[in-house]
Amino acid sequence: MTEAQSAVERAARESYGRLLAYLAVQWRDVAAAEDALADAFVAALAAWPRTGVPAKPDAWLLTAARRRLIDGARRARVQAQALPELAGRLQREADAGELAAELPDERLRLLFVCAHPAVDPAMRTPLMLQTVLGLDAARIASAFVVKPATMAQRLTRTKAKLREAGVRFELPEREQLPQRLDVVLEAVYAAYGSGWDEASGADSRRKELAGEALYLGRLLQRFMPGEPEALGLLALMLHCEARRPARRTDSGAYVPLSEQPIGLWSAALIGEAELCLARAAPAGRTGRFQLLAAIQSVHNDRARTGCTDWEAIALLYEGLVRTAPTVAALVGRAAAVGEARGAAAGLALLEAVSAAAADGYQPYWALAAHLLTRLARREAAAAAYSRAIGLCVDPAVRNFLLRQARQAERAEQLGQPEQPGQSGQAERMKDEP
Repeated sequence: MTEAQSAVERAARESYGRLLAYLAVQWRDVAAAEDALADAFVAALAAWPRTGVPAKPDAWLLTAARRRLIDGARRARVQAQALPELAGRLQREADAGELAAELPDERLRLLFVCAHPAVDPAMRTPLMLQTVLGLDAARIASAFVVKPATMAQRLTRTKAKLREAGVRFELPEREQLPQRLDVVLEAVYAAYGSGWDEASGADSRRKELAGEALYLGRLLQRFMPGEPEALGLLALMLHCEARRPARRTDSGAYVPLSEQPIGLWSAALIGEAELCLARAAPAGRTGRFQLLAAIQSVHNDRARTGCTDWEAIALLYEGLVRTAPTVAALVGRAAAVGEARGAAAGLALLEAVSAAAADGYQPYWALAAHLLTRLARREAAAAAYSRAIGLCVDPAVRNFLLRQARQAERAEQLGQPEQPGQSGQAERMKDEP
């Protein structure tokens, strides 16, 4: 790969979201900004090998995209009144010479813009993930447990409908922001989850998403300090981030939550997370993210007490299921109840999850294998292990599951019952944001 190609890839990885957000907020047309920026990257691939990598790649890309937006508006004879003002503003900023260094991070604003009422509610979060944070359809699809082709088609249709309807994306008035907050929180949460999954470092862009989501979470709580769910989301991410160094061994092997050395957990991040939860409590509006953060808080309290209060976690999951009965919440409740009240109780809750929701959800099958093994239902456990392993995309976690499946098979051959917590399958599921 040439130096120019490497520079283009690096700019796409590190600056795409920031550049797109800036253009979209200034031009008030997400689709047009996306197309213009894509053209700019194509132009860079053609020009930089001949002219050399510019001293300020971001400024070069922004200028190229800006020119395409202006040319496109002129050709289409649209935005006639706004064009001089917008073009002049972008030109003045580009001519300032320090644009790349001073370019404001408009991603938070663009998240609220993408929560426009004209966008299908089911597609607001996927649209944000693609346009603001640069996730591709395959990664977004995995977060929503649908096929990549299906998600790609939905995103394409959504953008086409918005363009045909002539929807102009503008930042809402401040009093309207709380109405769009839930969708923004969901997008930041999904971005963090995508980055959290990439602990092995195989995909550096995906790994960086966790840091970007955490950054946006901090911005959100400063921007809307009175919103308890914004504080809850930040607390959730901080609690999970505190355990990141302990999730893998030096060789990259997966370490389940119950076996993680607590000495590697960050006391500073845990303390910051607890402070966020304390600040959210007086509002008296407990929501999904506060409950998720509280669950992680109980897990992290093992650093202080040396044990895990599974009954407290089970009760928190009961509240979460009433608030947001997602498949993740239902499986999480089954895992916690299985640890607190026995494998049979946990399995009963797990089997109550609809088959359609459980079909492609890997944690469901990992937990099923764990609980079935504890109940000595070896044949069913083996089938669940096979399903969980087949659905696993992380090689380290797949190897972990393979070891657990072999361990369960050996125990069956020797006639040894597995003890609660021995396999770590429940811990695999719960060590997720």
